[in-house]
Amino acid sequence: MQPSLTHFCWRAGDLLIHVRVSPKSARDRVGELMGNRLKVFLKAPPVDGKANRSLTKFIAKHFSVSPGSVSLVSGDTSRDKTLRIHAPQVLPVEFQVAPPAS
Repeated sequence: MQPSLTHFCWRAGDLLIHVRVSPKSARDRVGELMGNRLKVFLKAPPVDGKANRSLTKFIAKHFSVSPGSVSLVSGDTSRDKTLRIHAPQVLPVEFQVAPPAS
């Protein structure tokens, strides 16, 4: 039996994804699952909304949607964020990680 993927859920054709952002990283990339959040490393610093804009573009690119189709639901000033992706075209494999078996 495959474990449930707790870091994202579907809501009426939109995808909600829970992430923990690590700004000022060496490169933009998807990391490991941390509880019910997926770690996302971003080069952008966490000042003046730069990390949030970078995250929106990063997510949009991976899910093949426009940046306007990605909105920040919660976590504007927090590392823990929830994003809504309107009608994603793909579900990238790097976002489909499963929690470790206990």
